[in-house]
Amino acid sequence: MLPRLIFYPTAAFLLAFFANSATAQESTLISLQTPRGAKQAFILIKPQNPVAAVILFAGGHGALGLKSATTMAWGAQNFLVRTRDQFASQGFMVAVADAPSDHQGARGMNAVFRMSSAHANDIGAIVSYLKKQANVPVWLVGTSMGTFSAAGGGLDLKTIDGVVLTSTITRSHPNWNIRQSHPHGVASMRLSAITAPTLIVSHRNDGCDITPASDAPKLTKALTKSRKVDVVLLDGGNAPKSEPCQALAQHGFYGIEDRAVARIAQFIKAN
Repeated sequence: MLPRLIFYPTAAFLLAFFANSATAQESTLISLQTPRGAKQAFILIKPQNPVAAVILFAGGHGALGLKSATTMAWGAQNFLVRTRDQFASQGFMVAVADAPSDHQGARGMNAVFRMSSAHANDIGAIVSYLKKQANVPVWLVGTSMGTFSAAGGGLDLKTIDGVVLTSTITRSHPNWNIRQSHPHGVASMRLSAITAPTLIVSHRNDGCDITPASDAPKLTKALTKSRKVDVVLLDGGNAPKSEPCQALAQHGFYGIEDRAVARIAQFIKAN
């Protein structure tokens, strides 16, 4: 008869197990009525003692079509959507923002709406909710088209504590209706109105023609009043499984998600 083996878990194992269990248990779908009458849904992941809160804005049209905290119609592979649990494991309360109820469907949110005061007010409703959950700093984190949302909220809202822009739109397509007013995308916005610390994160080999890493100076030059501006350029990762401007390529930090999240978390915790 073989001797009975008894497994005594280490402290590190127990901490990881219970942290992961808590994260899974605290993942819920929240829907708020915004001041303008729209419904604003988001996935909430709430660790027991968060050190900060992050509102994550997916790229593309941003209309996730959330059905539950784990079920969505679109966007599950987006960089910020697929890494939401990694942000939570950093000790952050996480809100993955959907498009508001009047911007659902295939059209979702375009750049004009993402830069609007209406959208900023919707974001403000999420910020207010999070601050009631825990007295911690709230940061806006956007990727690709989501950087219009993060930057717009950063310059319109005084209640946010920082902004993170990843794979930022810095060039407008010729057929976009903002081509004339915002030829440099987010860099053409009133970024001088952002006073909070701002982090810019890009992949050196981002092949998307409207988010090149080489355009980072456009953003830093415009962020004249931000208390601190840092640029992080990452490299490496897996071979792309999508088009250059899609999520499973360097544009979406494919294969180096953990490094990207860690660098973002490091900046947030230091500021």
